[in-house]
Amino acid sequence: MLTAAARPDTGATVVSTLAQAHLTQNTSSCCPPRAVPVMPVQRAEQLARLLKAVADPTRLRLLSLVAGTDDGEACICDLTAPVELSQPTVSHHMKILVEAGLLAREQRGKWAYYRTVPGALRQLADALVQPLSSDQ
Repeated sequence: MLTAAARPDTGATVVSTLAQAHLTQNTSSCCPPRAVPVMPVQRAEQLARLLKAVADPTRLRLLSLVAGTDDGEACICDLTAPVELSQPTVSHHMKILVEAGLLAREQRGKWAYYRTVPGALRQLADALVQPLSSDQ
């Protein structure tokens, strides 16, 4: 029988030793456990940041615009019209892509220029194909 009591001093619920033993004994699953590797926490956090950055349709479009240029570089002034957004909004999206490590930013006078980080797009693509690899 499961019994629980609230501890007034901490607000925590205490489960009796008998109940804990019961829970431990009833952890059988419907099938034998698999020996599947689990993605390391640090890698999962890194991949989640990258995926979150490109999960937004506008950021994905902006990334493809920069990556698709002949020299792999674009001025912020050339990125607003294709996505039909204001320069401050585009700059916000570009900042997120820079923080994710997908783009690099260089200030030239009053304009910011963005360039793809060498290998970043390949790393993202590889992570999607082999997400459990911990050496990337």
